[in-house]
Amino acid sequence: MTFKHIKFLLISFILIAGNILAENPGKKGKSFFSILTKESPAYLFSYFTGNGEDGLHLMYSFDGIIWKTLNNGQSFLKPMVGKSKQMRNPSIVQDAKGTFHLVWTTGLNENNIGYASSKDLINWSEQNEIPVMAKEPAVKDTRAPELFYKKSSKTFYIIWSSTIPGHFSETANKEEGNNHRLYYTTTRDFKTFTDTKLFYDPKFSVTDACIFQKRGLYYLFLKNETEVPVEKNIRYAVSGNIKQFPTTVSVPISGKKWAEGPSAIQIGDYTYVYWDIYNENHSGGARCKNIRKPEWENITDMLRFPAGAKNGNVFKIDNNTLIKLQHLEKK
Repeated sequence: MTFKHIKFLLISFILIAGNILAENPGKKGKSFFSILTKESPAYLFSYFTGNGEDGLHLMYSFDGIIWKTLNNGQSFLKPMVGKSKQMRNPSIVQDAKGTFHLVWTTGLNENNIGYASSKDLINWSEQNEIPVMAKEPAVKDTRAPELFYKKSSKTFYIIWSSTIPGHFSETANKEEGNNHRLYYTTTRDFKTFTDTKLFYDPKFSVTDACIFQKRGLYYLFLKNETEVPVEKNIRYAVSGNIKQFPTTVSVPISGKKWAEGPSAIQIGDYTYVYWDIYNENHSGGARCKNIRKPEWENITDMLRFPAGAKNGNVFKIDNNTLIKLQHLEKK
């Protein structure tokens, strides 16, 4: 068959399909051309700059490697709650109805976290404080809250790290007093919350939890915060039960440089994990093709993140949402 024959058949097929669609203009569904051209997913990364005083920033990518700012690098939401009025470690998830939910650290030495929601990531609800550690008057801090949405039960898990003086004294740092463990609460509406409970104690000081789910397993990425001897690296634990992770964790996947704020996502064939190399003011990451038997490839030298971006979380969006966010830059 010659090229002319193939071209003729293709044109004929398109014309026939077009006529069929024209005869059914009121029928809902995907267009013929949308079927031929599969839409590529887009990815967003929430982050903060400086000490978080500027608020929520967003960047986007199509491949997980090259990331570009949105809104000309300007903040999408200024922090209004908390004593320090900061917005550090912004974490966003989207629920089954399409609403985006955001939590953040309101300050380094507070007992609450911030919360707001949005339908489009542009217009935001009133900001609220969630007093997650109000029943622990001696708590030193409430840091790096992370959201995880369990679709099967339509439940949000809010996980953060806190130091409560006198708890877990066997691993306490006597100089700075930091001795973090992971705590959590759950909610379905961000109005009522379950009582705060201990989420994870790996027998060392731990911060910056991130949960990634794949094929029935939960992967808890975290920062080993041990200071003597110094660790400051990213590890993970694996479980089939989101409320029960083993104390055995992986070897570091972040290399020798100090790292924090891990965030994980599936992009194509790879599971990507990003982190903040905070002593050098840039981001790092690794990826693997089989997370059950991972061979981690460090991709730090490949990544292109906006200058000054500090840790938040990565999540998938549709192209229509991205187009609306990109349109802000043209105004």
